[in-house]
Amino acid sequence: MKRLILAAVLAVSASVIVTPGGAVSSASAPADDEAARPAIAVVEAFHAALGSGDAEAVLALLAEDVVVLEEGGAERSREEYAGHHLPADMAFAAATTAEVTRRAARVEGDVAWVLTEGRTTGAFNGRPVDRLTAETMILHRDGDVWRIRHIHWSSRAPR
Repeated sequence: MKRLILAAVLAVSASVIVTPGGAVSSASAPADDEAARPAIAVVEAFHAALGSGDAEAVLALLAEDVVVLEEGGAERSREEYAGHHLPADMAFAAATTAEVTRRAARVEGDVAWVLTEGRTTGAFNGRPVDRLTAETMILHRDGDVWRIRHIHWSSRAPR
């Protein structure tokens, strides 16, 4: 697992270009590469399930050994994520609106990564939310099924 994630992160670093205008694209394949569409669909289904509060659907899209990095912490399995951040992530997603501003995706063999930038706005727990977001998801294909093996979320206030 660690080697798979490291290889994917290194590949992402080597293949993604940020243009002077800020657009993100892959150095060797366009972001809308047909091979990446099924992996992108899994990422979109994951976010839709979070927003609708469907924990069962969220967990079905995650590999058992998923690693979720969020706010400086790590959850190292689907079970650990389900017992810790999942309820809060669903509540947050239901209370806010997330807009995708850029997305790049790539598939190599049975590994895909989807890089997403966006903006999340709304209110949560009585506080206004306005965050620029960055997300990396690494997926693994087993037969015809893509599952999320790694998620890394970060955000910051807009300038």
